[in-house]
Amino acid sequence: MQDLETFRAETRAWLEENCPASMRTPMPEDEVVWGGRNAVFKNPDSKIWLERMADKGWTTPTWPAEYGGGGLSKAESMVLAEEMQRIKARPPLVSFGISMLGPVLLEMATHEQKLEHIPKIVRGEIRWCQGYSEPGAGSDLAGLGTKAILDGDEYVINGSKIWTSYADKADWIFCLVRTDFEAPKHSGISFILFDMASPGVTTKPIKLISGNSVFCETFFDNVRVPAGNVVGRLNDGWTIAKRLLQHERTMISGFGLSSGRNNRGGLADALPQTAMHYRGDTDKLSDPALRDQIAQFMIDSEAFSLTSQRSAQEAKQSKGPNATSSMLKNYGCELNKRRYELALKAAGTQALGWESLTDDGSDFDARELDTTRQWLRSKGNSIEGGTYEVQLNVIAKRVLGLPDMTSMVANTSSKK
Repeated sequence: MQDLETFRAETRAWLEENCPASMRTPMPEDEVVWGGRNAVFKNPDSKIWLERMADKGWTTPTWPAEYGGGGLSKAESMVLAEEMQRIKARPPLVSFGISMLGPVLLEMATHEQKLEHIPKIVRGEIRWCQGYSEPGAGSDLAGLGTKAILDGDEYVINGSKIWTSYADKADWIFCLVRTDFEAPKHSGISFILFDMASPGVTTKPIKLISGNSVFCETFFDNVRVPAGNVVGRLNDGWTIAKRLLQHERTMISGFGLSSGRNNRGGLADALPQTAMHYRGDTDKLSDPALRDQIAQFMIDSEAFSLTSQRSAQEAKQSKGPNATSSMLKNYGCELNKRRYELALKAAGTQALGWESLTDDGSDFDARELDTTRQWLRSKGNSIEGGTYEVQLNVIAKRVLGLPDMTSMVANTSSKK
């Protein structure tokens, strides 16, 4: 590892030279880069930014260079993050492959599977979706019924998933399937990867209250998948599923990070300035009650951010996130909902628009309309990635060491 100050100087110089000016501004929702075979780059600079960062492996700074990652140390990756924050650089790529699947593959996949999938994740060439939830299972993920039956050197998959985020736009899916029908429900599951373009895969978007269709129903009708696409040991997919869920909850908890850190745009990213703007204030916010609420939110957000950073460092030292991801997920989601509640208070009636009724947007501008929809979207944070109640159960058992509720019920019944 070279000297950190030398690395900082070189990184700063590289970012100044290679980060386009438009990539140093708040990122509207429709300019988020998800990558994939049919990647959309509304802003042409975002394609340039992604390619330059991917060439250095800096879309995944700490992943091994052998698989296309940056190969940076933890200290170097923190320097990179600080330098990107300094110039307000946008994330070049938002990807379930980076935030959820990639860390699991690096830990549990074969060398050949890593060589096939990791470099494409780093470069944003494949967009992934998650096949976990099923219509009849709810939050009981292990109660899944989607079947995979071995036929020669392929598995034939039948069943359906629900709440599959962006399934209609994804190229590949990481999916839980039942491969042993006699074993206890947690023991007969496998974790398998396959192409969403495979014959027999169909998707149907689900309309949400926010007006978007982020979630989908996903159907598998005799989908044939090479047996070599199973990750980890056959029938041991629940172990991988749990590890991936920890990464997912850590990702979702990031919704609650303090204003500006996500650089995603919208009125909620600059609450004090937003509130002052709509009240015509210049020096300080004139509404003392709202000023107090925003100040408390920013204090809580900063404390949450520091706790998240500490947890991430502890997780890396123990080779993976732990049950504290459930604590961070619940608190981060509550913070995100508070953020948008405050954004509505800050903007008043200007945050109540659904769509502009004028050609020039003189009634509601784009940021105001985005705030309304993001406020509605934030209501789903308590459900996605495992409900609030599921996280409380995890905290009770794995953090507080309390007995499992189902075993308590069984013991109580046996004593009657």
